[in-house]
Amino acid sequence: LDFSITVGMNQTSISVSEFVLLCTVDSQKISYTIAVLTMVYLVTMFGNLLVILVIAMNPQLQRPVYICIATLAVIDLVGSTNIIPKLIAVLLDLTTIPYGLCLLQMLLAAESLLLAFMACDRYVAVVYPLRYSTLVTKKTLWAAGTLLNVLPAAFVLIDLIFITEFSYCKTNVLNYCFCDYSALVKIACNENPKYFIVFSTAAFVFGACPFGFILLSYVRIANAALKISSMEGKKKTFNTVTTHLLVVGLFNLPLLTSYAVTGIGVKLSIEVYNSMVIVANIVPPMLNPLIYSFKNKEIKKNIHKLFKST
Repeated sequence: LDFSITVGMNQTSISVSEFVLLCTVDSQKISYTIAVLTMVYLVTMFGNLLVILVIAMNPQLQRPVYICIATLAVIDLVGSTNIIPKLIAVLLDLTTIPYGLCLLQMLLAAESLLLAFMACDRYVAVVYPLRYSTLVTKKTLWAAGTLLNVLPAAFVLIDLIFITEFSYCKTNVLNYCFCDYSALVKIACNENPKYFIVFSTAAFVFGACPFGFILLSYVRIANAALKISSMEGKKKTFNTVTTHLLVVGLFNLPLLTSYAVTGIGVKLSIEVYNSMVIVANIVPPMLNPLIYSFKNKEIKKNIHKLFKST
């Protein structure tokens, strides 16, 4: 272990260059878990690359809703590549992670905002169909894209500044399968309320706000869909709603469940908590392209064309 030690008045400060990830998994399940993670990663890579390729190759799919789907696929690819290979390495007893790579694992926060924007796009398409082309323009997309990058970047920058202030006087072991801001706060010696305030604010901005906005949007969409006279129109609208809500549910429910369960006083074992967080981070990126491929006729049709032409 590479670290330097500074002795102070009341404690010993350890300047770490790496962390140890303590991923608690039953030893009898490790081989099975590694096999599942490898399969999930391969399916995730194939599915998301396929969605990106199909949308990029077909000009008729380069509309706001499909650009959002392609952007989601890129985020899922980067996030999965950032987490799953290292997770497999940890299970193979390569438990140390360099300081820089640990910080890199915390850089993705845009997905919840993107899902909220996608809900907004569908809301405009259903509730104001005649004004869609004037409301959702290239300028709107550029503004949304800027917000999706600037807001997470601002919080990440604050996190990184705070993390550089942390000192570690007891341990550099994280009781998690990958790096997390709250995990670093827990093992740091610093006890400044600002570290928890930024965490709570980020949870509100990237968790509660987008999730609440999405639910409200789809309540309005469902209400508008019920007023559509044709059954075909209602079916198409509800198909869009269920597709997006399924993606949102996969992204939010595992984490929300873990927070709710611990919030009412139920103590989860580290293994159970890790499992729920892992599911929340690796399953949605694998299923998102499958959901959009099977539920979206345009994407499905162009995938069939792609394979027929090869």
